[in-house]
Amino acid sequence: TTRPTTRPLLGSAIAAGPLFLTAGVTQGLLRDGYDFTRNAISQLSLGDLGWIQKTSFMLTGALIILGAAGIRQALNGGPGSTWAPRLIAVFGASFLVSAVFTADPGAGFPPGTTQGPATSISTSGTVHMLAGIAGYLALCAAFLVLARHFSTQAQRVWATTSRTIPAAILTGFAASATNVL
Repeated sequence: TTRPTTRPLLGSAIAAGPLFLTAGVTQGLLRDGYDFTRNAISQLSLGDLGWIQKTSFMLTGALIILGAAGIRQALNGGPGSTWAPRLIAVFGASFLVSAVFTADPGAGFPPGTTQGPATSISTSGTVHMLAGIAGYLALCAAFLVLARHFSTQAQRVWATTSRTIPAAILTGFAASATNVL
């Protein structure tokens, strides 16, 4: 049986993705100078309205960390119950770091920034990028740990899905990073 708090904690993790994407897409559509084909969602943390994206990073990170606690409870001491939640919590923490250390301006955003790519990267931009890399690698590792859990539970579809998702995550992250750089 699961604890009464498990479902709300798991719900936090489920809410994190849609919250982050909705906030980013909405801002991207409404902020002057932002171009989805040239700018990273992280760049929305710049400028006068940057506080909105910083808040999105903070809320998303907190929800993911709460979700990691729910996953620990749901796995209930079984395979993956130690490392999957820890790795997911690292992913959540990467959003908190990204709220504090902003991405660098570039590719015309915020308005007034040169249209070309940035010629150098600041300390804040470096920490932001490294936090994202560490977070997404931790998420990929968490899925691989969960694949083992699902395999021991004879849940083949979930095990296969958990092994496949990291490739999609890494492809998306690399494509985004390459496009923005």
